[in-house]
Amino acid sequence: MKFQCSSCGLRIDSLHFKQEGLINPKLTSICDICLQMGKNAEDYANSTVKTFAQALLYTYVGNNNDGDSEDHLVNTKQLRKRYEAFIQDYDGNRLALQQLPRKEFNDAVIKSELGKIDYIPDQGRDFAYNLEKLGLTVNFQLNEVDYIDRERIRAKYHYRCQYCGRKGTSVDHKDPVSLSHNNDLDNLTLSCSECNRIKSDMPYKLFKQLNDQIVDVNKKLVRYENSIGSLKEEFENRRRQLAAKAHLKGVINDPELNAMRKQNKKLQDAIDSLESDYDSLRKTRENHFNTGWKLYQLNQRKDVI
Repeated sequence: MKFQCSSCGLRIDSLHFKQEGLINPKLTSICDICLQMGKNAEDYANSTVKTFAQALLYTYVGNNNDGDSEDHLVNTKQLRKRYEAFIQDYDGNRLALQQLPRKEFNDAVIKSELGKIDYIPDQGRDFAYNLEKLGLTVNFQLNEVDYIDRERIRAKYHYRCQYCGRKGTSVDHKDPVSLSHNNDLDNLTLSCSECNRIKSDMPYKLFKQLNDQIVDVNKKLVRYENSIGSLKEEFENRRRQLAAKAHLKGVINDPELNAMRKQNKKLQDAIDSLESDYDSLRKTRENHFNTGWKLYQLNQRKDVI
């Protein structure tokens, strides 16, 4: 949910208007950036924020007049969009939130709005570039595991994913490097590419909890992988035998060769069917993790509700 600040005019996430209260939270008529600039929320009316505060039984901090201010610090729609996109990038970037205090980030935005920094965030540039131009630094390259340590982890776990049990070569940080900045060996494990992708920045404890709920599914995935691998190997053997016989006979259309082709076609159909079932199970498993991760993130949000 987004509110428009009555001071700067930016339409940004409601978390920027929410403050802790003695009993219930407070909602302010202006954003935290403008408050940090020294603006007084009680000098500004914001009917939308006021209405939400009343509905949620929150304290409203602002002017009670009905008319909202149209005289904004960021005075054009195009400029507001540039600041809004930049602030949204920060709010949604885990690495930035961990390394760059919000007060320091807000201060850079304020200096830009007031012209003390001769740069306005550009939507056409990536987030790291905009940060740099505003004098802010975030390290987005925290994965510093070298080749020898990667090979050591692969050998330790015999090239088997420690989450699902399938074949794997991806060295994974248990606690994501974006959270822990920890490249030590005791924070590393082996993963298949699929589990590595699904886990991403998910906390290890949460991923393990969700993974422990589907032990039988993981075992079935291993059986699928092994069965498909064996059947594909058999199919390749038969294909080579067919090619060899066709070469020896010197013909293409032959009853024996046609019979072999039919057998191979049936085997390929069976493999295709098995792979379809395997992919369906993989997708269901991924949905399980995605749902659990989204619920966790929703519980962590500091939104108005």
